[in-house]
Amino acid sequence: MSVVFYLLSTLGGYVITSTLLLKYPNLLHKRKHQKFRCRHISHRGGAGENLENTMAAFKHAIDLGTDMLELDCHLTKDEEVVVSHDGNLKRSTGVNVNISELSYKELPQYLCQLDVTFEKDCCCHGGEDKRIPLLKEVFEAFPKTPINIDIKVNNDTLVKKVSDLVKQYKREGLTVWGNADYEIVQKCHKENCEIPLLFCIQRVLLLVGLFYTGLLPFVPIREQFLEIPMPSIIMKLKDPSKMSRSHKTVVWLADTLIMRKSLFNHLSARGIQVYIWVLNNEEEYKRAFELGATGVMTDYPTKLKCFLEKYSH
Repeated sequence: MSVVFYLLSTLGGYVITSTLLLKYPNLLHKRKHQKFRCRHISHRGGAGENLENTMAAFKHAIDLGTDMLELDCHLTKDEEVVVSHDGNLKRSTGVNVNISELSYKELPQYLCQLDVTFEKDCCCHGGEDKRIPLLKEVFEAFPKTPINIDIKVNNDTLVKKVSDLVKQYKREGLTVWGNADYEIVQKCHKENCEIPLLFCIQRVLLLVGLFYTGLLPFVPIREQFLEIPMPSIIMKLKDPSKMSRSHKTVVWLADTLIMRKSLFNHLSARGIQVYIWVLNNEEEYKRAFELGATGVMTDYPTKLKCFLEKYSH
């Protein structure tokens, strides 16, 4: 009987302590601080309003007042860091060639229109700017704008080159970097621990596991930014009639487990910003902010700007 009482009292104490620290994590952890806090984030510069990852897209988003630019980096054959989502240029330029196989001057221009990845059956028709830019051009053009960099390839030289550019332009306090891949994030942190990190997929899964076991309030976290998709948007991108019941169940389960207000509030209290992507309509924006997201990443910076003005509270 005494053993049962001891176990129950221990479990009860653990639950109470975990619940208390989940709500008030600063009793145990020092709050993280960044030099920027972003609500409006332009995915690939706003891929629904201008050709993705172009200087025209970035300038348009900045002129609208976006808080952050999100972009992707690759390395050319002559070791120039360029801004492009795809390593192979077939989709974006019509030329079936890898960026790593060409020098910067040999890179083809973008097509006149590109599919908007996170908007079903939608294309963006570009203007005159169809050039793949250098990362340093973006840094030079927007020296005070926070930039979210996705390191697209597990390449030591790419990681070092990006780090060197960040240091050269004194952007450690205005940059966040990483990738879904654990090994890439490890290399980023090892190369330059002064640049804030994004969670990789492996660490997101660990985060969710810690949250549901009650251990999260006790565990230190090195990352400063949680950048995650809203799983329910998959239902918008695919034809529901062509999805199996098991697929729908997985999407529903992932959405239910990850989109948790108490989780986001806990992270925010620890100074970890939560960005949800890639959301493109008012209903999605509203849900994200009601769940406690710090910011939303969108292909349509004008739409998000209008939403934030409409719901300024």
